[in-house]
Amino acid sequence: MTAILAREHRANIIAVARRANLLAELRREIESSAAVRVEPIVADMAKSDEVEGVLRQVTHERRIYAAVLNAGVTHFGNYDELPWRDFETMLHVNVTSTVRLTTGLLPHLEQTGEGGGVMLVASMAGITPVPYQAAYSGTKAFLVHFGCSLWYELQGKNVSVTTYAPGGIVTEMTAGASFEPLRKWLMPVDAAAREGIEAFRTRKYLHVPGTTNRIGTALLKLLPQRAVTSRVGAVYRRALEQTRKRLIREE
Repeated sequence: MTAILAREHRANIIAVARRANLLAELRREIESSAAVRVEPIVADMAKSDEVEGVLRQVTHERRIYAAVLNAGVTHFGNYDELPWRDFETMLHVNVTSTVRLTTGLLPHLEQTGEGGGVMLVASMAGITPVPYQAAYSGTKAFLVHFGCSLWYELQGKNVSVTTYAPGGIVTEMTAGASFEPLRKWLMPVDAAAREGIEAFRTRKYLHVPGTTNRIGTALLKLLPQRAVTSRVGAVYRRALEQTRKRLIREE
């Protein structure tokens, strides 16, 4: 999404990530192919003091137009295999940092008067419960409700919040062995990015990318949630079992 915003929309970028080497690589890649500036900020969204530091940096003497908040971590497996400390990290990254940045940035964006906004990257897992990703699904459900509620609160104001809820995407987060059996369901990152940008541009309330995903989401509303959750759980359970069997064979 960052590269598309820079190359096709001529957006100057403030990129935030934990790893300085990846930010440096992103900066070189974009600035070598587009006449824009990329400002890297190294910060860990699991640490509240670093989140506050990002907020201070991006609002100090800058006229930012928009923010895409897409930091996230997941856990694919049984709920009791997720250590408590890792759950706390997930909560800080997926929920707390997003809420803090959203509530800190919205007044700043409104004051600029340029009609910008914030996009929250949630997930279809926040719309339909996902067994074996229980904690992740719960955090994304929070973002869906939070973002959609803000959309209504901001009506009539010169600033917006869009909630973007993709299914699985081919990213580093889904690169692990556990996701291998689900690979065919993952959406290419470029296609997901373009739909997200268009949803943001048109100030969508809640957008699910991909025709198949949208049809599926509409059909899910006609079915009992318990039945849908059971079906999703069965697919994920088989994927975990396949992965474990493969790992045993490789040992």
